[in-house]
Amino acid sequence: MKFGKRLKQQVQETLPDWRDKFLSYKELKKLVRLISSAPPFSYGSVEYGKAEAEFVRLLNSEIDKFNTFFMEQEEDFIIRHEELKQRIQKVIDTWGPSGSQPSEAEYKEQMRKIRKNSVNFHGEMVLLENYSNINYTGLAKILKKYDKRTGGLLRLPFIQKVLEQSFFYYRSSIKACQAMRIHDRYSIPCRGRRESERRKRSNNGCGRRDFQEHNCSSNDHARN
Repeated sequence: MKFGKRLKQQVQETLPDWRDKFLSYKELKKLVRLISSAPPFSYGSVEYGKAEAEFVRLLNSEIDKFNTFFMEQEEDFIIRHEELKQRIQKVIDTWGPSGSQPSEAEYKEQMRKIRKNSVNFHGEMVLLENYSNINYTGLAKILKKYDKRTGGLLRLPFIQKVLEQSFFYYRSSIKACQAMRIHDRYSIPCRGRRESERRKRSNNGCGRRDFQEHNCSSNDHARN
């Protein structure tokens, strides 16, 4: 699949509010075509210089657009991450085994809601990583196309600039967040008959996935 079609498909599949945040690949490609198709005698002319300047201006504008969007998303992720942690702690303090109003039914219901929000949150982080990947790929491709068709040397300095931008290096932070999903870091110990059994279940993954700790608790009651 050609990159233009791949980009269009990803734009269609992303969140509606994100669709105008992607690389203006089509517009950049048109400018490359315009510059590369100019007759040799026009090189250095005012018109040719304007076309080149517009291409560079649009590239810089796109990079600024990516970074602005990333800073907004980063701030939003930090806030939502903290809110989820606070919600989990509140559920533990209120309806957990040692809470002020212990209730297994309410505890499970509240954790179910948190799990749903956590999954959605994680899904948006994946989308943001994909956003970063495809925009970086698009920039690299359009710069390579420009250098090849015009004989210019824009690719290397622009790629070096891109490597210093938030939307590029933040990808590693997204991966780290994915590796520390809310319900993995803030799992609740299972209520078992003996401490050794609790440890054994924990080592087998209890409380490590989708808040399954309350399922372990239910299984203990069933055994009794």
